[in-house]
Amino acid sequence: MIKIAKKGIFKKIFSSFTDNVGKAFTRFRLMNSYSPIFSTFGNNAYKSSVTRSAINAIAQNAAKIKPKIIGRDKDGNIISIKKYEYILQKRPNQFMSAYDFNLKLITQLMNKNNAFALIEHINGKLNLIPVNYSTAEALEYENLLFLRFRLSGGDTLTAPYQDCIHLRRHFYDDDLYGESNDAILPTLEVINTMDEGLTNAVKSSASLRGILKFENAMLKGDDLESSRKRFVDSFLTAGNNGGIGALDGKAEFKELKNEPQFINPVQAKVIKERIYDYYHVSEAIIQSKYKEDEWNAFYESTIEPLAIQMSLEYTEKILTDREKELGQEIMFEANRLQYASNKTKINLVKTLMPLGLLTMNESREVFNMTPIAGEEGNKRLISLNYVDASKQNQYQVGDEEEDDDLEGGDDEEDE
Repeated sequence: MIKIAKKGIFKKIFSSFTDNVGKAFTRFRLMNSYSPIFSTFGNNAYKSSVTRSAINAIAQNAAKIKPKIIGRDKDGNIISIKKYEYILQKRPNQFMSAYDFNLKLITQLMNKNNAFALIEHINGKLNLIPVNYSTAEALEYENLLFLRFRLSGGDTLTAPYQDCIHLRRHFYDDDLYGESNDAILPTLEVINTMDEGLTNAVKSSASLRGILKFENAMLKGDDLESSRKRFVDSFLTAGNNGGIGALDGKAEFKELKNEPQFINPVQAKVIKERIYDYYHVSEAIIQSKYKEDEWNAFYESTIEPLAIQMSLEYTEKILTDREKELGQEIMFEANRLQYASNKTKINLVKTLMPLGLLTMNESREVFNMTPIAGEEGNKRLISLNYVDASKQNQYQVGDEEEDDDLEGGDDEEDE
């Protein structure tokens, strides 16, 4: 269902898709009046260095979240499913690692508010391929939704929506697509003007401006221009290492002061913070100067929503109906303890390990230590200071039978 327009790498990537030329596609009708076409032209916020730093901070951290397939056994216990594990965690396709794939997909999501990846099944093997598109058009055929992408290189391809992972942000007015980044375009224009002003100010400060006045001399146009050129050559030539120009008594140079105007640092900070607020990221995260609480806030407000969205979308699009009926799902998780302080890690292990909630290897992982091989690493240690609440009397004063025996023994001795 993907039109192969050229040979080579394009055909190699999308070799399993075929284009049914005879299909009479119609535009998918939305409930609102919006066009079923999403275009990214003229809306590339990624060109701004401020925006790019915010997007990269999110994408680089979110790309570390780890997908895994879980299910339940007949007793209702959670179990790990190995199917697709290598594809999801290591190599989604032959051209990129799982980290690169997630980085590209999330960067596209933050930049365009709509990110797509094609799901390709070949002989039981799964491939996930991100789509670097310029437009996406919703089409309909036999009551099924399709997406026709125009790629950045000019090629087009059409695929069933069910075979497309679709992540979106600012999902409001449109029935299918996330909104564009028009809300921050005025701020981006201010940032662009600020950058251009800084560049021009630097250039201006490196030049000499002034008026060359000739005393008691009536020079014609050609002579005036010739005298000006001699002075400029004398002062500004590459060979003038001393930076000193020469004038005779007939001429006088008056410098024109041109003080470059820079934007107020407070105003510049406010402008940047508007971009950071838009992407839910702080300067501390961007500069990797965050504290534990700052990281936790960033994770809960930005990374965790992405993980939830990806979990639901991957589960729906990748797993079969039967697998979903059996309770299987794809979850994305991150080891948040990697960013915790050593004090927090120690307190956590001291609290959870005596309760039997952590294995030896899970406790070692908290401190980034290598796991212990074999069954030894999977052992759970528990403190004898904790007992079953329903049997606490047996541990404290003994059960009733023991108490009766003790009391009977005392009576016999009294007799």
